[in-house]
Amino acid sequence: MFKLSEQGLASVKKELARYEAKESAIIPSLYIAQKENKGFITPDIIRHLSQVMDIPEARINEVFKFYTMFNQEPVGKYHVQVCTNISCALEGGREMASHICKELGVKLNEVSADGRFTVSKVECLGSCGTAPMMQVNDTYHEKLTPESAMNLLRGMK
Repeated sequence: MFKLSEQGLASVKKELARYEAKESAIIPSLYIAQKENKGFITPDIIRHLSQVMDIPEARINEVFKFYTMFNQEPVGKYHVQVCTNISCALEGGREMASHICKELGVKLNEVSADGRFTVSKVECLGSCGTAPMMQVNDTYHEKLTPESAMNLLRGMK
């Protein structure tokens, strides 16, 4: 059963104290828990947060399932999120995602055999003026080509 670390628990309590409505702390608390659980959220985490935050599991699940930045399945060490929304799509984002999958030998949303990569297509990451782009874990990489994207990823192996 999942339990937040002492530091994680302190961070969630700090978030709860920061807001007038405790529901406002759900998103930052999910981020904290996701980071402590190697990048994804499980039903155990939802139960634990519900107890810690005194918020019904259903309310936390509503937020968790709505936002795509919370992973429902395990991801690789490097979670490669390729924007495929309109600006990036027009600049080759969808083709770049396919190229990355082919080069890494992995299907979308699956963890590579070596456990290092998961490639996902995502909606707008708010970097439309620098399309196409991808986010690897918490870092943006912009104005990419399929080749420059792969050069970045090869450097992470």
